[in-house]
Amino acid sequence: MFSHVMLGTNDIEKSKAFYDAVLSVLGYKEGFYDQKGRCIYLNDESVFLLTKPIDGEPATHGNGMTIGFKASSTDLVDAWHKAGVASGGEPIENPPGARQVGDQELYLAYLRDPAGNKICAMHKVPG
Repeated sequence: MFSHVMLGTNDIEKSKAFYDAVLSVLGYKEGFYDQKGRCIYLNDESVFLLTKPIDGEPATHGNGMTIGFKASSTDLVDAWHKAGVASGGEPIENPPGARQVGDQELYLAYLRDPAGNKICAMHKVPG
């Protein structure tokens, strides 16, 4: 459904170090900088970018916004959360664990990245 997600940050280097750590747990390569100074993460399906806002105003997090990353196991969700905390992320909400959503069991972990954005790792538990 989505082609890309772009997050604003006031400190691209700090955000890159954080996302290099958490995304490597999920099997993604280290981000790289393009000619505009944006940090880019690619896979076969989509693009994730970090950028300073083009309007020159400070970046702020979106209230009520969450970006979720797919994980192929509960162990990867836990490792993602641990790597995020070790890299400057702030644990939020409940500790990593299972939550029932309708008939589906999801295993989730939530963090705030160094720029204050709310992110999540999610594994759909086979059922």
